[in-house]
Amino acid sequence: MEYKVELENALKTLQEGGLILYPTDTVWGIGCDACNPEAVAKIYELKRREDSKSMIIMLDNAVKLQSYISEVPEQAFTLIEHAERPLTIIYDGARNLAGNLIASDGSVGIRVTKDKFCSDLISRFKKPIVSTSANISGEPTPQNYNDISELIRNGVDYIVNLRKDESENPRPSTIIRLRKNGEIEFIRK
Repeated sequence: MEYKVELENALKTLQEGGLILYPTDTVWGIGCDACNPEAVAKIYELKRREDSKSMIIMLDNAVKLQSYISEVPEQAFTLIEHAERPLTIIYDGARNLAGNLIASDGSVGIRVTKDKFCSDLISRFKKPIVSTSANISGEPTPQNYNDISELIRNGVDYIVNLRKDESENPRPSTIIRLRKNGEIEFIRK
């Protein structure tokens, strides 16, 4: 019952253009509607982050990449399917997203999540959501919920009440850049 209530509350917050603080397949994240530039601007403001530094978005299914990337390299699907850890891929040719999420070179980082809550939320929302670490820009990434600052907790519209007591130290996703020609560059291993 609690799971369903949390899913509904997070969904309602996203639909209203609000910010959520939520557990992901990596670290706790701040999220919003990745197609809503006003919501995205709220995250930049909360994190005190320059809007020239783009943020990662999450999808629940690799098939949906084609809606947000003009030309998805074929090997992206193989990389996503066989990744042992959460994998964020930076693609060229971003589209149908909030303009302030797209890097100046037209690229965007996308992670297809395997986390049940995130996947269910995105599936119900029917749009990608932002997934950026729950910290002020330049400060260390919180390893669990208890490490998240009051400033961040007070700056979001809804905090998902699941997995707050987890204490293991999750790792951020691996980040690679995948060019249209198939060239791969590791950004973070």
